[in-house]
Amino acid sequence: MESLGGSLKKKAAELHYRAEVMIAGEQLRLRLHDGKLIKDRRYHLRTYPNCFVAKELTDWLIDHKEAPDRETGIRLMQKLMDHYIIHHVCDEHSDYKDAKLLYRFRKDDGTFPLNKDVKVFVRGQSLYEKLVGAEGSILKVREENSVKYQRTFLGCEMVDWLVQEGEAESRKEAVELGQALLEHGIIQHVSNRHHFFDGDLLYQFWINFRRRRRLTELLNENSSRTLSESPDSPFCLRKLNPDPGNTSFLSVQPNKEIKIVSAVRRSSITSLAGNANPYFSVTPTLVFPPVAECNPKSVLKRPVTNEELLSPGAPYVKKTLTIVGDAVGWGFVVRGGRPCHIQAVDPGGPAAAAGMKVCQFVFSVNGMYVLHLDYQTISSLIMTGPRTLVMEVMEAVE
Repeated sequence: MESLGGSLKKKAAELHYRAEVMIAGEQLRLRLHDGKLIKDRRYHLRTYPNCFVAKELTDWLIDHKEAPDRETGIRLMQKLMDHYIIHHVCDEHSDYKDAKLLYRFRKDDGTFPLNKDVKVFVRGQSLYEKLVGAEGSILKVREENSVKYQRTFLGCEMVDWLVQEGEAESRKEAVELGQALLEHGIIQHVSNRHHFFDGDLLYQFWINFRRRRRLTELLNENSSRTLSESPDSPFCLRKLNPDPGNTSFLSVQPNKEIKIVSAVRRSSITSLAGNANPYFSVTPTLVFPPVAECNPKSVLKRPVTNEELLSPGAPYVKKTLTIVGDAVGWGFVVRGGRPCHIQAVDPGGPAAAAGMKVCQFVFSVNGMYVLHLDYQTISSLIMTGPRTLVMEVMEAVE
């Protein structure tokens, strides 16, 4: 078997970092739309749609703890400019100036570059989402050299799946797609020693598309290597049995209609799609976090048992919530076990919009009774389920 060469490893790491910038930029764009920092603005009798004022954005970055100071905020936005995520509305400035100048996300005006690298990245994300949501998914816990890894797949299994699902017309095309995903830093051999082959080598997704990015991560171009070894990522190299004190943060932002400067309204995926490409197919499921987070002290005033919740005449009412996940998830934290409760809710996220509140108890997830389960199991049910989440919760009667 051919080993993975140093130059290919370097290229994959560079493309992995590029992908991290794209994900972080898209998450920021959605948050700014939700916060109304991105809007139509007039300057010298001309209206500039979907833009933001640089100085206001720097203030926002500091206020939301995305940057410790203005200098760091400027460096972060310059990273986005360098990677063609944002630009000056008239392209009169090649650098990001902390001033009353108008800038815009290229996704909002249709100027985002649709090159091969971007299309392979989006194709990889689409395949990842399809695999995570598939019944009997090939992503499983496997062992290599006495170390167990989560959600891995064999090269031959991936080739079989790509052909069976119509993602590739032949095994040869499936192998070429797998090699493109590896060369672009989307998947990797678990010990990063081999290219992609139609065989029994073990691979996994290197990018955790569901993790919430902090912008300051972009300042370290080697961050992709450290992140890939982080226990935050369920798809990256790590041993089993993580710290039981952790939980899953089921993301952050609301599902908003965002106006696009075009005659055709495009979603986050279709604006990247462009024309047909052998490495690209669209599925409307762009979801980013969850990420493992250490939770603060429980919000419950006292422990509550299942018997207490279900006893006749108990002061609890059952509610059904339908939560449509957006580009970065659902927007809540689940904690505890037997029963689990809602620890935190993003006030601007889909869960809050559906009526979720802290201290509610999780009764069922997509029709499955879960009062007897712990938060890790419930989090897994949510993360591997459909984008539209139907939850029954029990809320104390005031």
